Amino acid sequence: MITKILTIEDVKQFAKQLTAEGLSFHPDDDFNDYINFTTNTPSYNKEDAELRNELMNECFDVCENEGVDIYEIMMEELLLESGLDKIIPLPSKQ
Repeated sequence: MITKILTIEDVKQFAKQLTAEGLSFHPDDDFNDYINFTTNTPSYNKEDAELRNELMNECFDVCENEGVDIYEIMMEELLLESGLDKIIPLPSKQ
């Protein structure tokens, strides 16, 4: 798991990691609110959720400093990693 977000590539890597965890995520959501629908239990314990919240905040900071749209970057990585780019156009290709 990435532990610090310093660059746009780190933002992309974090999105890839979240997708690899099986998460369909949105940058505005609190990781404490994610529920595993199979077990009906929280997807993350408090510590893991707070780490991901902190990393997402860092993603927002990096994207803002670089003048990049966090939603576009996160959506594109989610689509690529999940294979959904085969049926949903990538934001950068529109």
